[in-house]
Amino acid sequence: MLKHHLFWPVSFLLALLVFNLLYSPSFFSIQIRDGHLYGSLIDILYYGTPLILVSLGMTLVIATKGIDLSVGSVMAISGTMACLIISTGENQSLLSLVLTAVGAALVLALVLGLWNGLLVSVIGIQPIIATLILMVAGRGIAQLIADGQVITIKSTTYKFIGSGTLAMLPFSIFITLAVLLIAAILTRKTALGLFIESVGGNPIASRLAGIRGWAVMLAVYMFCGLCAGIAGLIVTSNISGADGNNAGLWYELDAILAVVIGGTSLNGGRFYLMGTVVGALIIQTLTTTIYMVGVSVEMILVVKAFVVIIVCLIQSESFRKTIAQLWNSRVQRVREEVKRHA
Repeated sequence: MLKHHLFWPVSFLLALLVFNLLYSPSFFSIQIRDGHLYGSLIDILYYGTPLILVSLGMTLVIATKGIDLSVGSVMAISGTMACLIISTGENQSLLSLVLTAVGAALVLALVLGLWNGLLVSVIGIQPIIATLILMVAGRGIAQLIADGQVITIKSTTYKFIGSGTLAMLPFSIFITLAVLLIAAILTRKTALGLFIESVGGNPIASRLAGIRGWAVMLAVYMFCGLCAGIAGLIVTSNISGADGNNAGLWYELDAILAVVIGGTSLNGGRFYLMGTVVGALIIQTLTTTIYMVGVSVEMILVVKAFVVIIVCLIQSESFRKTIAQLWNSRVQRVREEVKRHA
């Protein structure tokens, strides 16, 4: 049980939840207002959906021994594009207009993912450099789309994506569950998951086995771009506006942390989608806890980084073995001292 990849992430998530319960006994309370569920747990799920989406795409990219630093910029571009199209309509709540905006934004996100995939798999640029290009340029592209302005819209239809409810739960949760289900089916019920792990674990052997590694990498980078695009729609619809300079800022770092906490190695190979979901929930719960405790804004990133380091060390089997050896040697010395004095 201790060796299961979800044991330590789930244990740490439960520890965080217990701490919140002890600090604030009303933490687990859920209320129904106007047919909607409200509470801290609902807020964690609600505000964590964009991070979960981005992290799911990042998981498959990392499984191929790659990285995608541009997901935050893709979020900004897709959200800005959707808001720009909606802002041009006379009736911004018109369903056809919103569907057009959403479709255009997601197609653009796919194209951006395809661009990253081509740079990595066809041209052969290292993933961290290839995606860094779009990470830097993406904010500028979003600003060009918005003409350097913050776009605000008044569309109840578009706002439903990020702020609407279904079955008393935020609609964005159902979007995230749908993406997770599709990703799980494609990677665990078809050969695609095996191909991804093969390309990431041993690209030479996978090529000799007839697997087209370039096609697999194209697919995962496009999926990562699509996930970032959906997350961008949720973020911008939630605030009914798009700020190309700040939307999705630093999401790429939290997504990488969520993937690593979830047990997926940066060296590629085996990946764990549910582990990534738990990792993203840990980061969101940790953020909620930090705000609740009242840590100053200047210290939030430091505290988050410190806690993430602890989680990663606890997950490391070699680290646990080292600690166990040190503890055993210490116990042995104490026993020898007791025998000597006896």
